[in-house]
Amino acid sequence: MEFIRGLTATLAVCLTLLAGSTLVNAHGDVTPQPVDTSGLKPLGEEWLTKNPYRGNARALEIGTSGYAQNCARCHGLQVISGGLSPDLRFLDKGDDGDEWFIERIRHGATVNGITRMPGFEGTLNQEAMWAIRTYVESKHEE
Repeated sequence: MEFIRGLTATLAVCLTLLAGSTLVNAHGDVTPQPVDTSGLKPLGEEWLTKNPYRGNARALEIGTSGYAQNCARCHGLQVISGGLSPDLRFLDKGDDGDEWFIERIRHGATVNGITRMPGFEGTLNQEAMWAIRTYVESKHEE
């Protein structure tokens, strides 16, 4: 009888660990994905602080895809967060929000030594980042 209790306890621990690892892996592949920015005006080496693509239909198309590939897994489909990451629909629109957005997407966010968001500089060029900003801004809500 004692053997069965011990076996049951061990099995319970194994199942708990297995369930926990499944939940962690369910988050998905968080490796940043490159974004094809063909068709956008090149922006050069100097980082801009204002979105040069605001109102650009091609940028919106590229940004929609770029967001889905790199941002939706944390910030939610259609920019609607499930609550664990900031809901990007409520970012400031226009130039007021641009500077904060580009700083965050380039360098990421670390809180108390824990990476909450990876930096995308080096993986995404600024054309891709501004295209994503164009998409995010198109979903803005007050």
